[in-house]
Amino acid sequence: MPIIISLKRIFNTGWKSFSQNIGLSVATVFVLVLIISLASSLFIIKDATQFVISDLQEKVDVSVYFKEDCPEENILVIKEKVEAISEVKRVEYVSREEALESFQQRHQDDEVLMSSLDELGTNPFLASLNIKSWQASQYASVVNFLENNGFEGQIAKIDYFQKKPVIEKIFSISSQINITGLILGLIFSIIALLIVFNHVRLAILNSKEEIEIQRLVGASNWFIRGPFIVQGIIAGIFAVFISVLIFGLGIFFLSPKIGEIVPGFILFEYFASNFFMILLIQLLVGIGLGVISSSIAIRKYLKV
Repeated sequence: MPIIISLKRIFNTGWKSFSQNIGLSVATVFVLVLIISLASSLFIIKDATQFVISDLQEKVDVSVYFKEDCPEENILVIKEKVEAISEVKRVEYVSREEALESFQQRHQDDEVLMSSLDELGTNPFLASLNIKSWQASQYASVVNFLENNGFEGQIAKIDYFQKKPVIEKIFSISSQINITGLILGLIFSIIALLIVFNHVRLAILNSKEEIEIQRLVGASNWFIRGPFIVQGIIAGIFAVFISVLIFGLGIFFLSPKIGEIVPGFILFEYFASNFFMILLIQLLVGIGLGVISSSIAIRKYLKV
């Protein structure tokens, strides 16, 4: 019972000090809201980016075109060897006839192309292997295998070098976003730590006489320090509450537009299914920064 009473007094004292320094308290909560929103956004952006990259990787492949005089059985042997490479997800063989039929179906409404094809009188398309790897970064090693295992005499062209800029761009997007997110997170976290630190420092200076009285009557160190920790926790809780409201409303209105930019990624459904994970991240960031900053200020300015 005495512990419960003591905790109640600590909370009441912390709340009183938090509400008295309303200007600094609002600034502290505002900055924490920015940090929490940034952390939540990075979590969602990371998964959205991964969704986009996976979708792009599924659409990107490398095609190997074979010379007209290359027998089909030779191509199928090469196909088997390529399929055995660990980096390769799947390989599709497209014969000259299939390539021609596919072209005709895609351009059947284009009279100029169709008439030009008829006038040509022969099938201009080459047999090919469409190769899809597990990761965009793995295509280089697959191409290296094709170029250095005695197949070059049968291969007319590999379109990897035409697609290489796109493949490399896909490969770098994720790492660039992660690095940018880490830098922004670090900068805002330092700002938040400094503001909460300053808040608690001023609260300690304003409560100097009260702290002296508490010392004289034999109050424990924890009883004196507790209210200042509580202020950091209160700031974090307020920031999380505001962040959840702003974030939820923002996602509700942005979801249709994001769906147009990233087809197949329904932002609001993602937010709803990952709500508790996002809330946990927000609580850890908000309350964690509040408590850490308060603890640093207490150790520096509160000599008890």
